[in-house]
Amino acid sequence: MDNPPYSNASPEQMILRDKLAVDRTLLANERTLLAYLRFGVALLIAGVSMIHFASEEGWFWAVGVVCIPLGIYTTWLGTTRYRQMNRQIVASCTKWMHAHEGPETPSSR
Repeated sequence: MDNPPYSNASPEQMILRDKLAVDRTLLANERTLLAYLRFGVALLIAGVSMIHFASEEGWFWAVGVVCIPLGIYTTWLGTTRYRQMNRQIVASCTKWMHAHEGPETPSSR
């Protein structure tokens, strides 16, 4: 994902519909982060619960031990992906906004 969204469109061609699409993309990115965090926390809670209620060294205990690092990894992965995508989205928004800055008109005051 080296190319930010809208990198192939010239800023002059972007209109309000495109800006709203970027806003929807930002919200979708946040929603995806929350899904990763929810799944990571669920794995952590499941792992701790399995370890707590399982007899020592049983298969249930082993599954609990595996769930905890998976939960931590899922949380880290979601946060990393969110930050990468957010940087790309903000870069494309900044490019769009700078292209549409112009002299102030009396109607825009």
